[in-house]
Amino acid sequence: MALQLEDLSGEPGLKQLDDYLLSRSYISGYQASRDDLSVYLAISKTPSAKFVNLARWYDHISALLGSSFPGAAAGVKIAGSAAATATTREVAAPAAAPPTPETAADDSAEAPAAEEDDDDDDVDLFGEETEEEAAAAAEREAAKKASGKKKESGKSSVLLDVKPWDDETDMKKLEEAVRSVTAEGLFWGASKLVPVGYGIKKLQIMMTIEDDLVSPDNLIEDYLTAEPCNEFIQSCDIVAFNKI
Repeated sequence: MALQLEDLSGEPGLKQLDDYLLSRSYISGYQASRDDLSVYLAISKTPSAKFVNLARWYDHISALLGSSFPGAAAGVKIAGSAAATATTREVAAPAAAPPTPETAADDSAEAPAAEEDDDDDDVDLFGEETEEEAAAAAEREAAKKASGKKKESGKSSVLLDVKPWDDETDMKKLEEAVRSVTAEGLFWGASKLVPVGYGIKKLQIMMTIEDDLVSPDNLIEDYLTAEPCNEFIQSCDIVAFNKI
């Protein structure tokens, strides 16, 4: 079933997509697909860092550009976007005009070059680049050069389930205790409360880590389930772990 998204040129649409990616690595399924490419191309500029999940996904798809997208696409419909969905998007080749006696000789001379162009078309994964796509790519390149920073690698996106002791646990203080844990290479992201049963709710929270600096297992054992956090936290589990 095709995913319905709001206009991605404004914050409401970006917020919807950020929430959608809270517990997902890709738009459809468990591998990058043409759905990811369709949504990526509908975003005119690099998302703000406040959209943690969207920014993580956007950086990952940026790194995949030029490679294959093997996942099965379900289709995406984006409000306000003229771009076709990944399941229907096709790039039509212009019809060739019939040769005239005056151009027949030139056409035969240019045949080898045309064959080379056909070879290029066979490996064109994304079709002809539009003016909007070219402008967006140029804007991203300019931003990278202006910052003077190389793209960071060795990062992971981790989704945690944090469970309280009982239904009387103050979940606001529980989240404050979680976010009070700081370390180099650790960045806390979006969170939400999820009902468990019997009036008890658990906290689901996203974090981004630099793999060389932070170990999720050590973070849980040494901080989140140790004093003083264990006053509110009964247990903490890793729900999803994805390399960025």
